[in-house]
Amino acid sequence: MLTFGRLAKKILNDPIYGFITVPHPTVLGVIDHPWFQRLRYIKQAGLSHLVYPGALHTRFHHALGAMHLMGLAIDTLRGKGHEVTDEEALGAAIAILLHDVGHGPFSHALEHSLVEGIGHEEVSALVMDRLNERSDGALTTGLRIFRGQYPKHALHQLVSSQLDVDRMDYLNRDSFYTGVSEGVIGGDRIIKMLEVRNDRLLVEEKAIYSIEKFIVARRLMYWQVYLHKTVVAAEGMLVETLRRAKQLAMRGTDLFASPALLRFLRERHDRASFQDPAVLEDFLKLDDHDIMGAVKVWTGHPDPVLACLSRDLVERRTLRIRLREEAWEPERIQRIKRKVADHLRIDLADADRFVVAGSIVNNAYDTAKDRIELLYKDGTIRDIAEASDTQGILALATPVTKHYLAYPRWLGKEWFD
Repeated sequence: MLTFGRLAKKILNDPIYGFITVPHPTVLGVIDHPWFQRLRYIKQAGLSHLVYPGALHTRFHHALGAMHLMGLAIDTLRGKGHEVTDEEALGAAIAILLHDVGHGPFSHALEHSLVEGIGHEEVSALVMDRLNERSDGALTTGLRIFRGQYPKHALHQLVSSQLDVDRMDYLNRDSFYTGVSEGVIGGDRIIKMLEVRNDRLLVEEKAIYSIEKFIVARRLMYWQVYLHKTVVAAEGMLVETLRRAKQLAMRGTDLFASPALLRFLRERHDRASFQDPAVLEDFLKLDDHDIMGAVKVWTGHPDPVLACLSRDLVERRTLRIRLREEAWEPERIQRIKRKVADHLRIDLADADRFVVAGSIVNNAYDTAKDRIELLYKDGTIRDIAEASDTQGILALATPVTKHYLAYPRWLGKEWFD
């Protein structure tokens, strides 16, 4: 059961916003729950700290910051005459606080290796359902807002849209901890300019330049941090390490791992299996320590493929990576795999773990999903890409795809050609 004590005032010190207040005993009960507390041990920016040493902040930091911004957004809308009841404000705070609770360690790497067909958003919804059951329905409004089922759709847009408080927090927070100043946005001004018309979240036209900067900052942070080529290479290495470990475990090979991690290594788990409370419980025991603790031990495993992958990752011998606009030729990929197989004296099939090809997409403003709309004084509404006098904003609405090919650094550059 979630326990809700009497709360006079709970204040937390955040490095981005200073002192922030926990708005309600129910919110404090959620924060204190072990499933939320585990976010302290999951880094917000994954393996980005291998490039930016300061990027060691956690999803716990981010969730609290997003909750704070949600409170500011609700205050803004109330100040402009829009009715937001206390129940709705509480629901919005819970929805944004728990929006990332379903993240696993190194989330995207985990979603491509240990679990199949289920993303962190779906896991977050399952976690919220279980917490709601244990709190006698106290989180129902928050769940409905999170899923977009609440009548006031604008509240859902504050949680999940192209201008939600989630993005406002992680851009500023990730910029702060990485030191990449291009990610800094005028979040305060954007929040002060929020409006609602016909249950659509809008921004007053005065904020047009702040919105332009927000979109540009997102594009730059993706190229410089989230899709940095070394980060992409490191995440690819972790995915292949976990896939190899799972391959061995499913064959019955002994592997060191925590009991929760062993469940996901020894068995296949997809969306349906998460309906089993025991599977969800074990998933919610996993954090970064489970993964990296196991990887460190695997550096000495008898299997040469797993041991080499693990050593390279632990000792930061990241894959060398090349990017270009066209897909890489299968013949070139196969040639490099043969060189790796010969060099390590392993089967050609096992060389797949060391040569990783794929693509990355940077889509700073996706008009196919939803839009950021400006409200003008005469009541007209225009999309930011149409309203901006900067041609670059329209260009940023076009996805940019780059194809990568990563291979072991120890091969040397001359082996590539």
